[in-house]
Amino acid sequence: MSNKESRKMNVTNYLNGSYEYHENETDPLLGIIVRNEQTSDYNKNQQHRVKKTGKKDISGTSWYTATFVVVNAALGAGLLNFPQAYHQAGGVLVAMCVQLVLIVFIIAALLILAHCSDANTSSTYQEVVRQICGEKARRICAALIALYCYGTCITFVIIIGDQFDTVFQSLYGAGYCHYWYMRREFAMIVSCCIIILPLCFPRRIDFLKYASTFGVVAVLYVVFLIIYKYFEGKFEPGSIRRKPDIWTDVFVVVPTICFGYQCHVSCVPVYSCLADRRVTTFLKTVLVAIGLCLFTYSVAASFGYLTFGSYVASDILVSYDAKDPVVLIGVVAFAIKTYTTYPILLFCGRTAIDDLYLQARGSSEEQAQRNERCRRITIALFWFASSLLLAVLIPNIGVIIRVLGSLAAVFIFVFPGTCLLNLTLTKDPELIMLKNKLIVIWAIFFIAMGACIFGLVLIQSLIQDMFKESLLDKGDSCH
Repeated sequence: MSNKESRKMNVTNYLNGSYEYHENETDPLLGIIVRNEQTSDYNKNQQHRVKKTGKKDISGTSWYTATFVVVNAALGAGLLNFPQAYHQAGGVLVAMCVQLVLIVFIIAALLILAHCSDANTSSTYQEVVRQICGEKARRICAALIALYCYGTCITFVIIIGDQFDTVFQSLYGAGYCHYWYMRREFAMIVSCCIIILPLCFPRRIDFLKYASTFGVVAVLYVVFLIIYKYFEGKFEPGSIRRKPDIWTDVFVVVPTICFGYQCHVSCVPVYSCLADRRVTTFLKTVLVAIGLCLFTYSVAASFGYLTFGSYVASDILVSYDAKDPVVLIGVVAFAIKTYTTYPILLFCGRTAIDDLYLQARGSSEEQAQRNERCRRITIALFWFASSLLLAVLIPNIGVIIRVLGSLAAVFIFVFPGTCLLNLTLTKDPELIMLKNKLIVIWAIFFIAMGACIFGLVLIQSLIQDMFKESLLDKGDSCH
């Protein structure tokens, strides 16, 4: 019997309650399952205590507190690109319909991850993938998470450059481009080196925990700004689309939606911290959080698009005059949010790269600790310098968001579907129960849908960026 077949049989026996653990067990999957047995027993004892006494110990996060964490994980740079995505998709009505359909699957994916997390009391997205799909799948997942974080960091630097352009052009006119110290490239590089770079090296990022609250406030203020400017009525909009020119245009909004709602990587740790860790409890968190995101994105996108029409930019803030104090506050607030969020994403990507490197080298724990500081500084420097260079070369955030949105479809559809499929087949290899047959069909549909979205949207966005829109809508107003 091969190791893979043996492990599958042992996992099945464990799930059926017939597996006996031996002290010399070395299989990493079974080792983690058994180490989590005490946690499972504790949870059962807690449930028994609740039934007996009617009380329970609150040692985690409440579902409504977790809601704000999920909202903060989802709301971000994607908000600025939503108005243009509505235009590209064929108008407000078409984009809203696509968004509502995708939200059903986004919510389903979050619940799938929670269900799969319960199988082995996993606490991170990568851990869920590893324990259900194996070590190779976890490595692929870690690499994609690092790539996603890297692309998002590039987006943040582009947004910083956009805000400098908006302020300088509003205060000094188009002639600011002739002064090297106000050029986009110089402002981005200098400000990022002064503010972001020192925040990239610490081993822990606890000091940035309060920035998330400010980030949510900044995003909500931008929504208020967009609504306020629409009703102010000082802008003459371009043509307003009522339907797409060709039916495939509806897919243009998909990457923006996936990028905007991609909180799945962060939601597994959130679920693991719930005081009442149950899928039904998490469902309340998910419904409220996604509902708030839907309201925020839809309002900002609709009013932003109706304000500018076909003239809308990939970064909505670029379209406003920063001489107005209301606009200036929004530009500065969003820039500060971007400065403080970049190091968090760099930290996540840095740890993923470091983990992959250590596994590839086969380093021991002692070797990993001895060289940790050197690796941390090297990875952070290369990450920061290369993302800064690409941000200077790439014209606008729409280019990056379309690529990242297609990649986000992998986290939303492919990995959750694969985990659900493997978990179901492990519990019922012969698919005797009708419920498990239906779950397998649903999981396969999920995987197929994610693969189609990833491939179709990525190819479509690359064609658009190469031949049409990226040449017309550059973030650099000096060009």
